[in-house]
Amino acid sequence: MELPVPVPTPETAPYWRGAAEGKLRIQQCNACGRYYFYPRPTCPNCRGREATWRAVSGRARLSSYVINQRPLPPFDPAVPLVVALVELEEGPLMMTNIVGVEPVPSALELGMDLSVRFVARGDQKLPVFAPVGAEG
Repeated sequence: MELPVPVPTPETAPYWRGAAEGKLRIQQCNACGRYYFYPRPTCPNCRGREATWRAVSGRARLSSYVINQRPLPPFDPAVPLVVALVELEEGPLMMTNIVGVEPVPSALELGMDLSVRFVARGDQKLPVFAPVGAEG
């Protein structure tokens, strides 16, 4: 069975357009200058209501992870799968998958440097992260 394909909303469309171009885009508040993720209409820091979508570095550090050993019916993704929380260089946390590394605790060091990659999911591309220097 195929994995679900993300459906952009008006609020998330710039994020998905960036991903299709191979760019990680997140919002930057026009009032306080802080970056934030997930896409939303107000800044979580100052409650500012105006933001600009910016392409960011794509660099991150591993903050936390879980190695999922079981598929989630009705979907049957390849397991094990590393589900992670990464801290983008610009500050926000982002939930994602880690690729390009063996899915075992000894290969997943908290704080390790990561870089964004994009994988196809239907007609969309999803950002995932891999250790800096990993192939693929």
